[in-house]
Amino acid sequence: MELREIEIFLVLADELHFGRTAERLGVSPGRISQVIKQLESRVGAPLFVRTSRQVTPTPVGRQLRDDLAPGYQRIKQAIAEATANGHGITGVLRVGFSGAWCGNLIVAAGNLFQTRYPACKIQIQEAALNDRFGPLRTRELDLQLTEFPADEPDVTTGPVIFSHPRALTVPAAHPLAGRESVSLEDLADYPLITIDGPPQYFLDFHLPRRTPLGRPIPRGPATTAWQEVLSLVSAGKAVCPTSIHSADYYSRPELAFVPFHDAPTIDFGLTWLTSAENVYIRTFVQTILEVAADFPGAVGAGQIVSGTGGR
Repeated sequence: MELREIEIFLVLADELHFGRTAERLGVSPGRISQVIKQLESRVGAPLFVRTSRQVTPTPVGRQLRDDLAPGYQRIKQAIAEATANGHGITGVLRVGFSGAWCGNLIVAAGNLFQTRYPACKIQIQEAALNDRFGPLRTRELDLQLTEFPADEPDVTTGPVIFSHPRALTVPAAHPLAGRESVSLEDLADYPLITIDGPPQYFLDFHLPRRTPLGRPIPRGPATTAWQEVLSLVSAGKAVCPTSIHSADYYSRPELAFVPFHDAPTIDFGLTWLTSAENVYIRTFVQTILEVAADFPGAVGAGQIVSGTGGR
């Protein structure tokens, strides 16, 4: 039996449906039927009982499935490991993220990546608010999916993966909490959380010092971690802009998330140190794009932005 024949047989034994098997393998149902008939002729007995409503393995088919499956998995693993070794994809790839939605996508992409390259392990960690690119430069991280902008001469930026409307995080009893939406001009009336450490251009985009009409925005307490932001807002110390989807992932009874009607989106994209780019990073970026194409809330697959320094 050829490896492709074994694959078709095992997938049909799993799906028990010719149409789903064909779709999963990217071939026609006729091709599936042809291969199964050839196998049954070679074995000398039916492998499946077909009716208009269902496909069921025969005792011979079940035995063949049980005997073939472990060996097939070992062959697939051996091929994947050989491919990974041939491409140098071994060891550990460290990936950072900010926002639970980014973390969920990284986990999904990491699962697919490790299926294909089992010799390479994926480690993920949440990126600190105050040190946007330090872990890339010290090689603590190889790649990260975090907020843009990223206008750094030594950092390559990839495509936008998530593009979210912005909301203002306020205490549940805050005067703005009951509004349908807020304006950037409203920021002049309330202290704004600040973050110590990020580049000024990053702070100006996310935590501006003035409104679009030039009114100064008062500064609130400074922090370095997102959970601290939520606690400070809950305590009524300040307000803070964030993604509208924070309400889905970080809701608390004492918080409200009010949409902006005039603020730019918050974009989350991939960045990596230009001098550290390698086959690990390129392959994992392509895996993220592949998974993002069908991931809830993601922009979808796009073209990697070549060059360095911003978008």
